[in-house]
Amino acid sequence: MFSRWLKQYMPRSLYARAALILVLPVVVLLLVVGVAFLQKHLEDVTAQMTETATREVTLVLETIQKAETRQQVLAATRPDLTTLELKARFVDASQDPETGRRRWYDFIAPQVESHLRAGLPDLVAVALPSGDEARLYLETDLGLLQLTIDRRRLSPTAPHQLIVTMVFFAVVMTSISFLYMRNQLRPITRLSEAAQAFGRGRVVSYTPGGAIEVRAAGSAFLEMRARIERQMEQRTMMLSGVSHDLRTPLTRLKLGLSMLPEDEAAPLKQDVDEMQLLLDAFLDFSRGVAEGPAEAIEPAVLLRQIVEDARRAGHQAELVSVEGDGTAMLRPMAMRRAVENLIGNAVRYGNRAEVSLSLTPKTTRIRVEDDGPGIPVEQRTEAVKPFSRLDPARNQNQGSGVGLGLAIVADIARAHGGVLRLGKSERLGGLCADIIVGR
Repeated sequence: MFSRWLKQYMPRSLYARAALILVLPVVVLLLVVGVAFLQKHLEDVTAQMTETATREVTLVLETIQKAETRQQVLAATRPDLTTLELKARFVDASQDPETGRRRWYDFIAPQVESHLRAGLPDLVAVALPSGDEARLYLETDLGLLQLTIDRRRLSPTAPHQLIVTMVFFAVVMTSISFLYMRNQLRPITRLSEAAQAFGRGRVVSYTPGGAIEVRAAGSAFLEMRARIERQMEQRTMMLSGVSHDLRTPLTRLKLGLSMLPEDEAAPLKQDVDEMQLLLDAFLDFSRGVAEGPAEAIEPAVLLRQIVEDARRAGHQAELVSVEGDGTAMLRPMAMRRAVENLIGNAVRYGNRAEVSLSLTPKTTRIRVEDDGPGIPVEQRTEAVKPFSRLDPARNQNQGSGVGLGLAIVADIARAHGGVLRLGKSERLGGLCADIIVGR
């Protein structure tokens, strides 16, 4: 329970967590040493020194009580004041004692004043200014007496020096540690950026560096990236090769069917056309996202072109809203194919398609909605798998295909480091398909 509560307040980045691990022990050490020093050393020494000064002042007060005039007081106390290194004079009681302003770092002054007041009942005020002298104002029968004493006799000299020294060197060493830690974390940051870029479909230059463990992770990432690229290339070459090789016998079949009577060739032509559609779908799936690298484009401009092309093709499509502006890193041809597939599905299983765009500082969302029958919740995971056909619910109209439309869209979204999400359109009642990628 406590760890779960603490987790929400912990920093998320590795640099911040490492900084916390580095700074927290230093701060705790400073606090422990500082408190121990104040309590065990400064307080005890200050109490002893203040008690000694209190006895000296009490001796002077006893001498004053035997005198009848101020002149007699000064004459009688002169030997004691010289021996004790004190200065005495009477001041006007009608004016407030001049206590002055304490030094902001003189944290031992309150304890000095507390001990003096406890040992001297006649003490009116204590002045502990920024100089080297302390002034005590005492009430006597002959008026207000001011005693001046060396401040070094009341408390240790510069009690703040130890704490200041500790804080100074702690800041210096912590700063040096931060610089070293930053250099150690930089290879991890570079590895993270390279992995994130590859997840979004971009290949950036990366060379392993840093500690042995980080170098090993970097080398493993490069090997994994190379294997994935080889597998994608092999998949593309295999499907492209198969599709290309099958086009030749299909062409011969079409040529042979053209020589047959129409009534005999019609069913066979339908089979050939279906095979042609299957090959075209294979080619689209094999190409995937292989058409050029990602580049900074304006998604709003791309969607307007796609919707306009769909209208010219006779589809009822409309770009209903655009929220936000700016550019995003996308593969234009791949993203065009994804949106065109969604629009094609929308008008195939419904009557209209509505496209919308939402740009935030972190994400780009392209939404396509239709008024068709939609896809049930339990079948949405199956719908994005290759060669998956949701008969008969999704194909109750003129729908036909080989089950690669949504699979291609999902593949393109993943290649951009994003995801394809399927839901129900609240506005049209049919399918709502969202392509969400990072910016």
